[in-house]
Amino acid sequence: MQKIIATLTLGSALIAGLPLASAAPQPHMHEALRALMAARQQLQVASPNKGGWRVHAIAQIDQAIASVKAGVRYGNQHP
Repeated sequence: MQKIIATLTLGSALIAGLPLASAAPQPHMHEALRALMAARQQLQVASPNKGGWRVHAIAQIDQAIASVKAGVRYGNQHP
């Protein structure tokens, strides 16, 4: 379980570090990204006694963050 958490933490740190170009204003996408990162942080500090569901939720948020970033990149390339 600790290895999974460490892997997810490292993966999300790498995802969060990706730059977001801002060729076209995308306030809703950026707000969604901010909200996802805030939700992820709350899950990180929550107690781990959730039967694995907290870790699962963090992984899903990581996927959502990656999807939002991909959408922002696509939107910047196709204004």
